[in-house]
Amino acid sequence: MNGRRYLEIRNDSTPVDTTGIPVLDYSLFREEVTAMLNRDDCHCLNYFCHPVGAGLRFICCIADDSSGLIRIFSHEKGDDDSALQSLTPSCSAMHIFEREIHERHGVRFEGHPWLKPVRYPSYRADKLSVMNNYPFYTMAGEALHEVGVGPVHAGVIEPGHFRFTCNGEEVLHLEIQLGYQHRGVESLFTETGDGLRRVLLSESIAGDTAVGHGLAHAQLVESLAGFNPPGSLQVERCIALELERIAVHIGDTAALCTDVAYQLGQVACEALRTMVINTTQFWCGNRFGKGLIRPGGSNYPLTEEITVEILRVLEEVERRFGNIVSCIYTLPSVLGRFEETGTLTRQQALAVGAVGMAARTCGIPRDTRATHPFQYYRQTVINPVLQERGDVMSRGMLRAMEVNESVNIIRGLTGEWSKMKKETERPRYELGFRPGSLAVSVVEGWRGEICHVAVTGINGRLVHYRIKDPSLHNWMALALAVRNQEISDFPVCNKSFNLSYCGNDL
Repeated sequence: MNGRRYLEIRNDSTPVDTTGIPVLDYSLFREEVTAMLNRDDCHCLNYFCHPVGAGLRFICCIADDSSGLIRIFSHEKGDDDSALQSLTPSCSAMHIFEREIHERHGVRFEGHPWLKPVRYPSYRADKLSVMNNYPFYTMAGEALHEVGVGPVHAGVIEPGHFRFTCNGEEVLHLEIQLGYQHRGVESLFTETGDGLRRVLLSESIAGDTAVGHGLAHAQLVESLAGFNPPGSLQVERCIALELERIAVHIGDTAALCTDVAYQLGQVACEALRTMVINTTQFWCGNRFGKGLIRPGGSNYPLTEEITVEILRVLEEVERRFGNIVSCIYTLPSVLGRFEETGTLTRQQALAVGAVGMAARTCGIPRDTRATHPFQYYRQTVINPVLQERGDVMSRGMLRAMEVNESVNIIRGLTGEWSKMKKETERPRYELGFRPGSLAVSVVEGWRGEICHVAVTGINGRLVHYRIKDPSLHNWMALALAVRNQEISDFPVCNKSFNLSYCGNDL
């Protein structure tokens, strides 16, 4: 037994009563959380606080990848101005969560080495903290110089500022300042009582992950409402998620080729990506899968005609993508730019709490489809694809391997679907929520782990909604990967991670 120090749940399970979560004094909370996070098979899904009376209630959700359990820890702080001992010196992956709590609520964390703004929300505690006075890390020396890039970039790209400290061409340090894309998405979830509007918000958190975030939200809503989706609907959702993964991975491969001036690889992969997203459009009318994932049902249930088209397209894409991949990753000019460039070590990945592809390219098997399964992945064998070197080459190869794996997953899922009773109904936007509850939803998007958490009040309305995109963890991984690299290698390093600005900024 845990001695009532935390609650244990599984992903996509029934919500828990907020009154049933043990409340620890902070010293014990810190001790328990730190001990668990110092295990390689555990990492933080989400850590936040929300107002309770005159004080704040802290909630920390930790994923145990070995057992498949999610452990929920809690602490309550009064309305006094006392500081809390930071978790970051003992577990550096918590730095971003504590920074966000400090920015939002003004909680001081003693010993935090990097307590800087994250998103600049309008409701931030310190209104004097603005973009123009961000406290960049500086280094002094006659041989050193700084290079600032952004927030406005060439081409169609989101805004973000990158501050390089260099010795000649060598990058000694990169600091990434984000927040330009902050839209207040989390607040909008609690301000509206319209279920359809919330769904549309979830699809807009990160436009390239409409299916991933849409599914995370749908799971959360269904959990709070006590709705168990039928097997056929679960299969449809998994197929949609894998199609999104395939499309983006192929598109990213095209972009990597662009960054090293390999035009054949670029145009070949762009054409294949178009085939995949057009197949999604054939299914639901939108190339990015918007409108496909809905709580309680679907407006676009899978049909025999659609499955035949999906399998036909994927067979051709698999063959043609395999041919171009064999060209890309044997071409000396490409290998010279990809191999041993932008290396992230396993230890660094663990330290920053990297998830998804960023973790798996360092040999860390973090894939919630396997460790914390959801939807029909609970009945599907998922073998996480791994690379070991953590460089641009590894991130490119992982994409190629995951495309093949996802094609095979879809083949298996369509086979299962063909044998099922089709029970998909129309979406249900007015589902009632269980009052006084907390629910956690985790989905493995193409970038990595997506986590949505909701808290309801005594009347069943949403009072708190928290979103974590995998980019929140992985931006620091990018900053570490470019250290000691030539600054000219930054574009290909950046694209090999392909992180989301708006997913981070919300």
